[in-house]
Amino acid sequence: MKNIVLCFLIVFSFSLVSVHSQEKFTLNGTILEEKSNETLIGVSILFPELQTGTTTNEYGFYSITLPKGSYKIVISYIGFATKTKTIVLDKNITINFSLTDAIENLDEIVITENVEKLNIKAPQMSVNRLTASTIKQIPVVLGEADIIKAITLLPGVTSAGEGASGFNVRGGSVDQNLILLDEATIYNSSHLFGFFSVFNPDAIKDLKLYKGGIPARYGGRVSSVLDIYQKEGNSKEFHANGGIGLVSSRLLVEGPLKKDKGSFLFGGRSSYAHLFLPLFDIDNSAYFYDLNTKLSYRLNDNNNIYLSGYFGRDVFRINDSFENIYGNSVLNFRWNHLYSDKLFSNLSLIYSDYYYDLKLGFVEFDWVSGIQNFNMKYDFKHYINNTFKLQYGLNSIYYKFNPGEIKPTTPTSGINPFKLIDKFAFENAVYLDAEQDISDKLSVAYGLRFSSFLRLGQDELNIYENNRPVIFNDDFKIYEQAEPIGTQSFKRSDVIAKFFNVEPRLSIAYQLNSKSSIKASYNRMSQYLHLLSNTSSPTPLDVWTPSGKYVKPQLLDQYALGYFKNFVDNSYSLEIETFYKKVKNRIDYIDGANLIANNAIEQVILNGKARAYGLELLLKKNEGKFNGWLAYTLSRSEQQTKGRTPNELGINNGNWYKTPYDKTHDVSFTGSYQLNNNWKINTNFLFQTGQPSTFPNSQYVYNGINIPNFSDRNSNRLPSYNRLDISATYAPEQKKYSNWQSYWVFGIYNVYNRRNAASITFGKNDVSGNNEATRLSIFGMVPSISYNFKF
Repeated sequence: MKNIVLCFLIVFSFSLVSVHSQEKFTLNGTILEEKSNETLIGVSILFPELQTGTTTNEYGFYSITLPKGSYKIVISYIGFATKTKTIVLDKNITINFSLTDAIENLDEIVITENVEKLNIKAPQMSVNRLTASTIKQIPVVLGEADIIKAITLLPGVTSAGEGASGFNVRGGSVDQNLILLDEATIYNSSHLFGFFSVFNPDAIKDLKLYKGGIPARYGGRVSSVLDIYQKEGNSKEFHANGGIGLVSSRLLVEGPLKKDKGSFLFGGRSSYAHLFLPLFDIDNSAYFYDLNTKLSYRLNDNNNIYLSGYFGRDVFRINDSFENIYGNSVLNFRWNHLYSDKLFSNLSLIYSDYYYDLKLGFVEFDWVSGIQNFNMKYDFKHYINNTFKLQYGLNSIYYKFNPGEIKPTTPTSGINPFKLIDKFAFENAVYLDAEQDISDKLSVAYGLRFSSFLRLGQDELNIYENNRPVIFNDDFKIYEQAEPIGTQSFKRSDVIAKFFNVEPRLSIAYQLNSKSSIKASYNRMSQYLHLLSNTSSPTPLDVWTPSGKYVKPQLLDQYALGYFKNFVDNSYSLEIETFYKKVKNRIDYIDGANLIANNAIEQVILNGKARAYGLELLLKKNEGKFNGWLAYTLSRSEQQTKGRTPNELGINNGNWYKTPYDKTHDVSFTGSYQLNNNWKINTNFLFQTGQPSTFPNSQYVYNGINIPNFSDRNSNRLPSYNRLDISATYAPEQKKYSNWQSYWVFGIYNVYNRRNAASITFGKNDVSGNNEATRLSIFGMVPSISYNFKF
C-alpha cells in the first residue's frame, strides 16, 4: 500500500512539473439539446487536426486548452446530428452548442471522423452507459421499462431471479452497490419486492454503471457505482409525456419557469391492479407510487442552481391483518459555479431517507425501522490543459440508523413497546482524481481517496469477555451467542470506534492503433455500512448496520485488464475484460442466526473474506437499422470464514464456498430492428447458471420426527435460468401541424413459458408421506400492452 501511494505522489508531482507554459487559449461552454435546453452528458468535442478532444461533464460543461490557431471542431453525440464548425482560437472564448435530433435534421453535415476515438484512448474502463431511449426498448415483465432489469443484461451484472430486488456486480452482494439518483443515495432500488425499479425512465437523462476502475470521487461501496441523473426540464416550452399500461401508468410534465433561464419537471407513476381486486371479492392490495421533481435555474453565465427530489412508497396489505409500507425519500440542492473558464465546481446538500413500516393486526403491533443521512459534497473539476485534468473535493455524511421499534396498536395488545438502540455514524472523505495524456498513445487516470468513519456514541453497548460476542462450543462444534458481561453507555459526541483508510485508484490505456487499445486498472475501496440479510436477495425488512467495535469495514482490492476495439467504421465495438477482486472483512452468519429485532447483531456474525474473478465480453452494434449487444460473463464468486483459533471450525469447515450470487455462465442478447417508419422489433434473451443453494442430502429420525441433514453451504444449485422476450413498437404517422406523438408497445415476456425456479423447498407430502422437492416459479409467459404519448 505504501508503495502504491508513493508511486501516485511521484506521478502527480511529475504531472505538475510537466505542465509547461506556451501560447495557449481555452475554449469552454455548455452543450444543450436545441428543443429543450436540456444539458447533455458525455458529448464528444473533437479536434481532428490535433487528434485530441474532450467530453462534457455531468452538467453539460466542457473546457479544453489548445495552442493558438484555427481549428475544425466536431460535436458528436449518439442520437443527435453531428455538428462541425471552424473556430479561430486567439483568445479565451466561450461557445455554447445546441444539438438537434438526428432524425429531425437530415440536411445536417455528417462528419466521418473517428468520433469514438476518445473511448478507445480514455483510460476509463469497466464502465457501461445506457440512455433512457435504450432502456425503453428492452422488453420487460408487465411492459414497464425498468433500469435495474436493463443493466442485468450487461456483462458482469446479474440478478437474484424473478421477483427479487437489487442486482449483483462481478460476484458482489447487493449491499456492495452504491446507487445514486442526482447524487443522493438510494437504499432500496425496487418496487413491489423486485417487480419494478424505483426509477421512472421518463425522468432519467443519463446513467453510468462503474464495475471497476472506479474514480476516487466515489466511495463507500466495494462492488459498483450506479450513477443516475434526472432530466432538468424544458426551459423553452411546456411538454408532457406518459404511458398507460396494464398494471401501471405514468405522467411527466416539464416547462419553463422563465424562458431560457429556468425550468421545472414533475413526474409520477402508480400501479393500480389492486383497484380491480374488489371485483373478485378480494380484500387485499399491493401497489406502489413515486414522484420525481426537479427545478433548475440559471442565475447568470457562471451560476446555476438545482433542487431535485424523489419520493416513493410501496403498500402491501392483506385484509386487516397485515400491512407493509416502505420506500425512499431524497432531496438535493445543488449549486454549479464557474470560477474561471478552467475551473468548474458543484456544491450539493443532500438528504436521504429509507423508511420501513410493518403492521401485524393479528398480533396488534407496529414495527418501524429505517436509515437517514445528511450529506454535504463539494466537487471541483479543473481543466489544466488539453492533456491534464483534475477533479478534487470532499464530502461528509451523518447517519442515523433506526434498527427497529415495536409499538402496540391497540390498548388490549399483549405486545410491550420495545425500541432497538439507535446507532449513529459520521463518514468523511477527501479525494483527488487526475486524468493525463502521457503521449499520443498512453493515457492514465489516477487518484487518491482518504476516508474516515467515526462510530458515534449510543445509549448502550454490550461488553463481552475477550471482546468476542460469538463463542465456539467445543463440545457440539457449533458457534453460539456470547453472554454480555456488562454494558457501556456513551454520549452522542463520543466516538466508540474509528477507521481510516487510504484508497488509491489507477487506470492506464495504451492505444495500439486508431481503432484499438488495451487498458488496465486497480482500485482499493472501503465500505463502512453492512446490510443484514439472511436471503440471497434483499427484502424491505433487511436492516443496515454501521461498522463499529465488533464489525470491521469491508476493504476491496480489484484488478482488471481489458482489450477494446472499434471496427467497420465504428459500427461495431468489442470489449473484453478480465478481473480479480478480493474483499476483507466480509461478514457471514453463524448457523441459526436470527437477524430480525436483534439488539445485539454482533452475536450472530463473523468476519471472513470473499473473492471473485472472471472474464467479460461485450460485442455491440451501434449503427444501422439493427443494433444491440451480446454479452457473456464467465466468473466465480466465493467466500471463506476460517476459525479464529486452531480449534474452531469456521463456517463450512473453513473452506471456500460459493456465494449466493455466483453465476458461472451468464449470456444475454439485446437487439432492436427498425422494420419501417412505423414498426420496431425488440428482443432480449438471457441465460444464467442456477443460483447456489443448500439442499438436504439425508435425514435421520429423532423421537419420531424426521430431521434433515444439509449439505455444505451453497454446494447445490437451482436449475439454470433462461428466458426469451420480444416486443413490437408501433408509432402511427404524426399528423401534420400536430404536437401529439404516440406509440404502442406490444410485448411478450418469457415467450416459451419457461418455469424458472425462484426457489426449491423440501418437505413431506401429506398424502403419500414421501419426501418431495417443490419448485416455486414466479412468472410463466406474460403478455403486455402499453400506450405512450408525448405532446
